[in-house]
Amino acid sequence: MQVVFIDTVHDVLQNRLEEAGHSCLDATDQSIEELSSTLKLAEGIVVRSRFPMNAKLLDNAPNLKFIARSGAGMENIDIEYCEQRGIVLLNAPEGNRNAVGEHALGMLLSLLNRLHLAHAEVRNGKWDREGNRGFELDGKTVGIIGYGNNGSAFARKLRGFDVNVLAYDKYKYGFGDEHVTEADMDQIFKEADVLSFHIPQNEETLFLANEAYFKQFEKSIYVINLARGKIIETRALVNGLQNGSILGACLDVLEYEKASFESFFEQDLDPSFKYLLESNKVLLSPHVGGWTHESYFKLSNVLADKILNHF
Repeated sequence: MQVVFIDTVHDVLQNRLEEAGHSCLDATDQSIEELSSTLKLAEGIVVRSRFPMNAKLLDNAPNLKFIARSGAGMENIDIEYCEQRGIVLLNAPEGNRNAVGEHALGMLLSLLNRLHLAHAEVRNGKWDREGNRGFELDGKTVGIIGYGNNGSAFARKLRGFDVNVLAYDKYKYGFGDEHVTEADMDQIFKEADVLSFHIPQNEETLFLANEAYFKQFEKSIYVINLARGKIIETRALVNGLQNGSILGACLDVLEYEKASFESFFEQDLDPSFKYLLESNKVLLSPHVGGWTHESYFKLSNVLADKILNHF
């Protein structure tokens, strides 16, 4: 097969495909207009997020058998169109789940212990012990929304703490064990101290966490989002931070992200985002929760396994 690489990924994927006899073409520097011609002979496509895989582009690839995405989310791909054409869709959530779990835990511990603020103060010559008194994670109830690769990875990272882990997944059952309690949303609304999202972005989850959603929690909560930015309505999150119903937020993803992460700050900044930037209750990172040196290799290696097993 001829496989076209539209985005840069770890070399292990190309190496393994070529060792198996497939032909690989580097199109990572091509414009979308140039790709229209390149894709005419493509039987496979490897992508991250540079261009949307929509019908207009994919119509140029009449021989296409698969699209492999180096990552977990598939919202950049017209899934219905691909199903109609019989195009196999492959992703690699197994490749970065450990990175996401560690990043979520690191952000939460940093926020609870004000490490991001204390670090900046000490560097600026301020030694404030009382103002940086933190909170312990032990004894708290963590609610996990979505118990797939990333949600279950975060749950495993929490095993070293004396916490109660509740997990809700609309499409999974029977996953509870000695470390995780399978819960419904009513129990999470009632008991959670920490809420962590690990769900894909789709029609069901778009702005799921809105004003009405947050109002159902009986306790003030900490919010973690390493999934997709548009799962949380930022205005509702800011309202919660301002009125105290949300104690803090760890955000690796934001509602305002563009397809190209690197051009994020070229847009006009929404007032709600400006609040997040200035609030000491918020810890931000630039969508790197699953982007470690190790996961960069594992994402491509997992895709190689799936492509070679399927074809």
